[in-house]
Amino acid sequence: MIVDAGQGHPGGDLSSADILAALYFDILRIDGSSPTAPDRDRFVMSKGHCTGALYTALAGAGFFAEDELDTYLKPGSRLNGHPNRTYLPGVETNTGPLGHGLPVAVGIAVAGQIDQAGYRVFALTGDGELQEGSMWEAAMFAGHRKLGNLTVIVDRNRLQQGAKTEDTNSLEPLADKWRAFGWEVVGVDGHDHDALLATLDAAVQPREKPLVIIADTHKGQGVSFMQDQAGWHHGVPNADQYAQAIQELEAAFDVEAR
Repeated sequence: MIVDAGQGHPGGDLSSADILAALYFDILRIDGSSPTAPDRDRFVMSKGHCTGALYTALAGAGFFAEDELDTYLKPGSRLNGHPNRTYLPGVETNTGPLGHGLPVAVGIAVAGQIDQAGYRVFALTGDGELQEGSMWEAAMFAGHRKLGNLTVIVDRNRLQQGAKTEDTNSLEPLADKWRAFGWEVVGVDGHDHDALLATLDAAVQPREKPLVIIADTHKGQGVSFMQDQAGWHHGVPNADQYAQAIQELEAAFDVEAR
């Protein structure tokens, strides 16, 4: 999709792909044929620039036909560089400017708490995004409201545009900061499917506090020349790089399938 479009964010797409797969195909109570069902779980892609992975998950979950992925970022396409809820079913809120998605997710969770609704709210954030003040305002309020219906997953790949997060504006001790704001905190390997599913299954049990899952990931996961390279925050592989990336990803998939 990114090669065909000539633009995109492959590093973050690949760091978040396993998390999105676990959510959309095992955890979220959703129905692609009924995207506005009142009792659906809500998912907010706070790191809204990683639409390659998000749109692939939405298509795979039946929100729109998979062949529409071929229109990614093209003129007139519903598949924008940032998700737009007025265009695409399954998108709960527009995101892209970092620091917006989590506050909206907190608002949705508060609404569910007030209405005593049964839906659950999930948000996927980037770690660089946690340098935004709005994220911590939202986190503080969620802890104050004891939003047990809210789960946040942090894509902790330790890289942001152009640099390491810790060299830009250090986040550590990250787990302690969330706990100080009244959250339960767990860590997980963000590329271990069994561990992700076990952690997310536990996350949906009744709780007295909001939960944050800090997922240890790699930017550009599975592609040797992209992995852990800040330069692939955005970018487009050339023909040789594309062929190598597909070969490496398919080989990894074959090993995992066995």
